[in-house]
Amino acid sequence: MAKAYIFLADGCEEIEALTPVDLLRRAEIDVETVSIMGTNTIEGAHKIKFKADRLFLETDFSDGDMFMLPGGMPGTTNLATYSPLIQLLKEKNNEGKHLAAICAAPAVILGMNEFLKGKKAVCYPGMEEKLLDAEVSYEPVVTDGNITTSRGMGTAIAYSLELIRLLKGEEAAAELKTAIVYGHTFSYKQS
Repeated sequence: MAKAYIFLADGCEEIEALTPVDLLRRAEIDVETVSIMGTNTIEGAHKIKFKADRLFLETDFSDGDMFMLPGGMPGTTNLATYSPLIQLLKEKNNEGKHLAAICAAPAVILGMNEFLKGKKAVCYPGMEEKLLDAEVSYEPVVTDGNITTSRGMGTAIAYSLELIRLLKGEEAAAELKTAIVYGHTFSYKQS
């Protein structure tokens, strides 16, 4: 079974943090939420509190296939300045493991740390200059090699479905897309 980790810090965008967790778990992918804050309780950018499964310094990441970064401010900055996380991401990138980031995280974490050189990438609108040496795109979600990037909260479902496709295949992503009624057009009877 595929294993994914998502890194959490105070000030993260709650939807970008929890939508991938929810959808990957629905697809029966083992996902663990990891706090870099030294406590399991995370307070998101909109003051929503939730608990991480593990603390960073108490976690062995050797079984991970994918490493995810939500956006939100100041959550992205908190993640970007946590050097043990940046070192882990460099190691996993060198191993060819999958890295995924949404919103500000592709720019502030991956771009500023030179993970995106020569890769097609997207980020939150207006932060493109931080996608250092990347081929900037404006699609909702982009995968180039082992790195997936996405634009923001409004693309969280598309991003999550792409991560499922990468870890479990097209069929699993398509089944979940249907199950959650994503991308369907509705017609309502008016009385």
